[in-house]
Amino acid sequence: MTNFTPREIVSELDRYIIGQNGAKRAVAVALRNRWRRQQVPADLRDEIAPKNIIMIGPTGVGKTEIARRLAKLAQAPFIKVEASKFTEVGYVGRDVESMIRDLMELAIIMVKEEEAQKVRVKAEDLAEERLLDLLLPGETPGAGEENAAEKRAATREKLRKLLRRGDLNDRFVEVETQTSRMPMMEILTPQGTEEMDINLKEMFGNLFPKKTKHRRMKVSEAKEILIASEAERLVDMEKVHTLAKERVEQSGIIFVDEIDKIASREGIHGPEVSREGVQRDILPIVEGSTVNTKYGPVKTDHILFIAAGAFHISKPSDLIPELQGRFPIRVELESLGEEEFVRILTEPKNALIRQYSALMKTEGLEIVFQEDGVREIARTATLVNERTENIGARRLHTLMEKLLEDLSFSAPERQEKRIEVNEDYVRQRLADIAGDEDLSRYIL
Repeated sequence: MTNFTPREIVSELDRYIIGQNGAKRAVAVALRNRWRRQQVPADLRDEIAPKNIIMIGPTGVGKTEIARRLAKLAQAPFIKVEASKFTEVGYVGRDVESMIRDLMELAIIMVKEEEAQKVRVKAEDLAEERLLDLLLPGETPGAGEENAAEKRAATREKLRKLLRRGDLNDRFVEVETQTSRMPMMEILTPQGTEEMDINLKEMFGNLFPKKTKHRRMKVSEAKEILIASEAERLVDMEKVHTLAKERVEQSGIIFVDEIDKIASREGIHGPEVSREGVQRDILPIVEGSTVNTKYGPVKTDHILFIAAGAFHISKPSDLIPELQGRFPIRVELESLGEEEFVRILTEPKNALIRQYSALMKTEGLEIVFQEDGVREIARTATLVNERTENIGARRLHTLMEKLLEDLSFSAPERQEKRIEVNEDYVRQRLADIAGDEDLSRYIL
């Protein structure tokens, strides 16, 4: 597990997310506690449960982004699920245990890629030999044909040098690839479509052998396909399954969004039974249980759950007490205003202004965002958020698209290669949106 201090984690999150220091500190401590738990004696380690977090705040303030960046930093399997997509048995919706199965599938892909990277050098050597066989086909000379064998070996070495230099990249070869012939089908069962798919593959796998197909392609393309094929052959899938299961159980992160949508509100009757049912279904997974997957049983005792919701109508205390008790850390995220929008547009590593400048540069256009122009975009975003639905920083995406709409359309034919985006430029293009409340309600 990556050994970052809480301060380093917050510093890394600061590169992508503006503000929300309370939430950043909470997730940084949660991540550090995972590392601390690994250092604790084994007999006590299993007793230390993760302190799950519930984030409260309006849409577009960075709840999902904080969780996603945290998982990337920790190199942990991460999945985002919407609580409103799950329903209790008897209602239409996904089975809550599917979140663990999805997380496990993700971990398998992660670990498989890592293991393939470890054997890449050996896979490259094997792929090179296969490519040389394709480039120099023919029977291997017999024992009495020593001169022919020597000539063939010399030719093979010459080809090897040319191949390594890249001189043969544009030559065509015929590569044998394999595709599964098993028909696609999806059947609904009490266990869900995922489990049925697994059983069918196990039952009928041998009846539908892989189909061999010959494809003609360039050497450069064939090389990558052969490396991937050899790496897959070298990777020990039993080891992958074991490592992935361990990673899910010890460092998996599940982000449960829209948890406020399943909170039962006082004094309201009707589909509340379903809401509470979903909470009671989610509860055992958060508390710690064992979920059966096609890779074996997975324990959820040490998976970190981060829940999030706007809680406009309901409040965290509307959740059932047992579920509330499983989210001991609560952080409230602040709404974003003009100052935060200015920083979001300019400071992060993936700032919107940098993204649009890079996109336009591909057309030979240089866009220069002046300070007063950036502030005007932020001011307009704040104004529209106040007058209509407050969608936080997502408003900046819609405004930037509208601001540069004409420029994006006419970029390939423009004679002028340098565009200055100042306050006047922004006002001119966003005046209608900022001034007309009804219009902004529909456009944005």
